[in-house]
Amino acid sequence: MIVQGDHQLCTQCWESLDFLTAAGCGLCGSPVVTDDLICAPCLNEAPAHNGVRSAVVYGDLARQIVLRLKHGGRTGLAKLVATAMTRHLPQTPALLVPVPLHRWRIWQRGFNQSALIAAHLSANSRHSVADDVLVRAKRTPLLRGLGAKERRKAVQGAFALQKWAQERLRGQHVILVDDVYTSGATANACARVLKRGGAQTVTVLCWARVLITD
Repeated sequence: MIVQGDHQLCTQCWESLDFLTAAGCGLCGSPVVTDDLICAPCLNEAPAHNGVRSAVVYGDLARQIVLRLKHGGRTGLAKLVATAMTRHLPQTPALLVPVPLHRWRIWQRGFNQSALIAAHLSANSRHSVADDVLVRAKRTPLLRGLGAKERRKAVQGAFALQKWAQERLRGQHVILVDDVYTSGATANACARVLKRGGAQTVTVLCWARVLITD
């Protein structure tokens, strides 16, 4: 459908998205009956990061938007999703760090979608971007279709800091920017590296979150 301006959704698409507005679990942000309660998975094993905020639930339309951005070359969609994510940005200063891609994947795709989203988030706020402190040190297989344990194994040792990154990260509140949060394997791996590098906190901000149901 035709919409009034760029980077907007038609009414039908807007209404089909399931927006996440509550704080959720006090550790991971997963929807719970009462905000700030700790969900069962986090009671079993607390995440390495300091919480997750997501714009929408991962559903058909949210998935289509991600696929068109990542594999369809529709880079303008990065601004659309960043606009929906902006309301979850904190008021206090923080450093936006996109989840990195391996250089081979960037060469294939031509861009890192998380870095594009982070740039638009920065433009919509007063938070700065550090898109070069965290690198993907080794190639990992596509995580789509893998279980939680397989995902954790796949990203083990996959991320590293630039040699000079500790000076930039020391004492910082970091917002790790990604497109989709599934099992948390990638976010946890990144958070551990960032905290070892001196980050005070690492929270995750993403476009869509996969809700795991029993």
